[in-house]
Amino acid sequence: MRKILHIDMDAFYASVEQRDNPSLRGKPVAVGGDPAARGVVAAASYEARKFGVRSAIPMSRAVRLCPSLVIVRPDFQKYRGVSQQVFAIFKEVTPLVEGLSLDEAYLDVTENSFNEPLGVNVARRIKDRIKEVTGLTASAGVAPNKFLAKIASGWRKPDGLTVVAPERIESFLQELPVDALWGVGPVTAARLRERGIDKLVDVRARTVDELTEIVGMHADWLIELAHGRDDRAVEPNRPAKSAGSEETYATDIESLEEVKREIDQLARGVAEWLEQKSIKARTVTIKVRYSDFTTITRSQSSPEYSNDAGNIAMRAIKLLDKTEAGQRPIRLLGVSAHNFDRDREGEEDNDNGGRLPF
Repeated sequence: MRKILHIDMDAFYASVEQRDNPSLRGKPVAVGGDPAARGVVAAASYEARKFGVRSAIPMSRAVRLCPSLVIVRPDFQKYRGVSQQVFAIFKEVTPLVEGLSLDEAYLDVTENSFNEPLGVNVARRIKDRIKEVTGLTASAGVAPNKFLAKIASGWRKPDGLTVVAPERIESFLQELPVDALWGVGPVTAARLRERGIDKLVDVRARTVDELTEIVGMHADWLIELAHGRDDRAVEPNRPAKSAGSEETYATDIESLEEVKREIDQLARGVAEWLEQKSIKARTVTIKVRYSDFTTITRSQSSPEYSNDAGNIAMRAIKLLDKTEAGQRPIRLLGVSAHNFDRDREGEEDNDNGGRLPF
């Protein structure tokens, strides 16, 4: 049976800042943008989380939740440097490392450089090594598969270590609410609960047809998870599946011409990335978030692959015809490209980070 670890650095960006600036230790810290310029929280310290401050919420809301919040602008170059240290530790233990982001990864340690038969001992040694090298803590989950390891790593944060041994799988599953699944958002969870599915194991009593009505084509996958089954392998060097760029604006954009200029610039940036990677794409998608936070996406696929900046920009701008750009104020725009002509050499983008497909 495989021994899979999921290791997740604790409040990574915020912890790096607290490590490097002793005056921040013990204080509620949020890494992110200016609340007056529609900044967003990229990471929150555990002190800030006690007030309800979480990543991805507007910084203005974070300040309302925690008036004493200390805001630090992000330094991604510094975070990447620390991430490289952490991943170097992972790769000393096993070549089977699947990075999900700068601060988390799956590791298959069925065979490992420690010659350790127990996954928990491997996880403990990795955590100790991370603390020694970086001064930071990480939480780890140990299980026979990726799904269980991912859930387990978040069980006792920060600095946690949770093991789901084969004989413990059923009791562990019995404890899981349906929204414990990474990727099951509030809308899907609400739909499941409306049908009386409060815990993951409640899925077992439902037919495939019933579940298909709720979660669509992912019904079979949900049934597998409800039984603790996940055959996904740890995949080193996962290829890029998409390339994208987006921008949140300090002031709403109302002019259609200005929206077109912004979309053109974003699209050309995506095309430049594709060209640098010698990748071509068939599908172009735009993302539009209106001032009331309503967010829509519009996509167009071509039978031919392209990384031509003019082609991608033209298609992205054309997709604005399917939006209310110019009629409603816009706070965010994004452009992305998908359906590549090859699915390799995408070392910088981790697709959906291993999220469950809901």
